[in-house]
Amino acid sequence: MSPGMTFDERYRAISARDTRFDGQFVTAVRSTGIYCRPSCPARTPKAANVTFYPTSAAAHEAGYRACKRCLPEAAPGSPEWNLRGDVVARAMRLVSDGVVEREGVAGLAARLGYSSRHLSRLLAAELGAGPLALARAQRAHTARMLLVGTDLPAADVAFSAGFASVRQFNDTVREVFSLTPTQLRSTRRAAAAPAGLTLVLPYREPFDHAGLFSWMSARTIAGMEEGDGASFARTLRLPSGAGWFRLRFDGRLRLDAHLESLGDLATLVARVRRLFDLDADPLAVDAALAAHPALAPLVVAVPGMRLPGTADPHEMLIRAMIGQQISVPAARTHLTRLVEARGDPVELGGASRLLFPAMETIAEHGPELLRGPAARIRAVAEAASALASGALSLGPGDDAVAQRTDLLALRGVGEWTADYVRMRVLGDPDVLLPGDVALRAGAAAAGLPAEPRPLVAWAARAAPWRSYLSMHLWRAALSAPSVRRPKETAP
Repeated sequence: MSPGMTFDERYRAISARDTRFDGQFVTAVRSTGIYCRPSCPARTPKAANVTFYPTSAAAHEAGYRACKRCLPEAAPGSPEWNLRGDVVARAMRLVSDGVVEREGVAGLAARLGYSSRHLSRLLAAELGAGPLALARAQRAHTARMLLVGTDLPAADVAFSAGFASVRQFNDTVREVFSLTPTQLRSTRRAAAAPAGLTLVLPYREPFDHAGLFSWMSARTIAGMEEGDGASFARTLRLPSGAGWFRLRFDGRLRLDAHLESLGDLATLVARVRRLFDLDADPLAVDAALAAHPALAPLVVAVPGMRLPGTADPHEMLIRAMIGQQISVPAARTHLTRLVEARGDPVELGGASRLLFPAMETIAEHGPELLRGPAARIRAVAEAASALASGALSLGPGDDAVAQRTDLLALRGVGEWTADYVRMRVLGDPDVLLPGDVALRAGAAAAGLPAEPRPLVAWAARAAPWRSYLSMHLWRAALSAPSVRRPKETAP
């Protein structure tokens, strides 16, 4: 809950109805039994009646219900879980990805290296709610989104949101929102899309959607991805089957989706939010970077810069390794050849599409399909084999230091690849890649030191937002001569 903020600072935020803090904490009012987002338009409650909670789950556990006017569940998520790398933040990222529904509290705890009891104590002490309550709040949020955004039957909504039964779904919706599912559905402001599954995703302004879509479009792999300056679409593997989505901007950010299993919807939404950095606090990032005169022009030119994540951490490693020594267009050519030859075909949304090849497939057939230095091809196949066997696993709940150590232990993975994967998989906001030639070209174009050591020293003042600085420098490099990724040497 914005741990540096005092009660008075949070109270001033709700008095000003400051949208910057939506999703970062909720305001519970004892006299009404309701909790709200900070920007709720209702009259500001007396300070004596207010309790601030870090999550809606904590407010639920304390007996409060969601405000029907401001719909706090519709706010973007907290940017804190990417900024922090501790066990609570890692747990929150995994809860959002649906790990509790799939693996239970024991599975969540095992991923984090704790006992279930100790993890529950940690979360309850800081967040006011344990793993089950946090997962329940996540299900309630997904149910609300589906009820007001789609025409799915209530039973489909229940199971898509992760509830074990329709009765559990009905009880939770009534308890959290003080409305029945039918009543909650009647509050929607516009008709749902006539066909398919379309949701509106919240985010914080400003949002450089055109730049983000263009960045993604430049890296699309034919057959499984497509993009332009206003949308991006791709297939991906989900826990219970394949999925396809398109994210598009038409004044609102809309997610179109087709899934083999509706139970994967909440996981898909969480992964799309991470892929497009939709829980970021761009005003905080922009203000911190623009405070340095050398960076202010970059921020003014591109406000609301986002940090692209990944839809599939294992795929991200393979893409990074294939692209680490070559240009972006050349990497697309190699990856497209791999997907066209060994991608798994799926029928989604009435169209034939391809999934990125399974790690087992890349381990077995990568050497015969990939082109380039034999050492690099061998390294890619070995990494895929480690991922396929479980000897190596990557995910949003990883400890950053341990992940980096594991990656650097792989043949053919150097610091650039390990840090780039950390930036994309964990959404780590404070990664700088001083060995990246394109980034250094952008630094030179922006008037910053272009050599690695001086650049690292200068960039320390941009902490903890050096990943966003990197994105600005890559953008600045677009006007610089074409460059190649630095070659990495195998350990």
